[in-house]
Amino acid sequence: MDNRQKVINLIGLATKAGKTASGEFSTEKAVKTGKAHLVVVSEEASDNTRKMFMNMCTYYKVPICYFGGKGELGHAMGKEMRASLAIVDEGFAKAIVKLMNTIGGSGYESK
Repeated sequence: MDNRQKVINLIGLATKAGKTASGEFSTEKAVKTGKAHLVVVSEEASDNTRKMFMNMCTYYKVPICYFGGKGELGHAMGKEMRASLAIVDEGFAKAIVKLMNTIGGSGYESK
């Protein structure tokens, strides 16, 4: 199993554990209330969405990464397409960041 698949699996596990927030509104709320430990934005998200989350995560000092397609992220969460999600558990966030760093070129940016 490659690391991309491991990231997808971790997102799925975090979702089952109730440790994710997805969709633009919920992700934004998680960041602004200080609950988000990591924001994942789909590589297919619009420039506006990417820019909005980039600015927000920079301001609130939340790590952000660009990963996967909307369908891929949605599928991992057992939902429809998702352009953004927040991991609200430090353990899951750290595990995902660690994997992202091994994949490389994922657009991971730490603040």
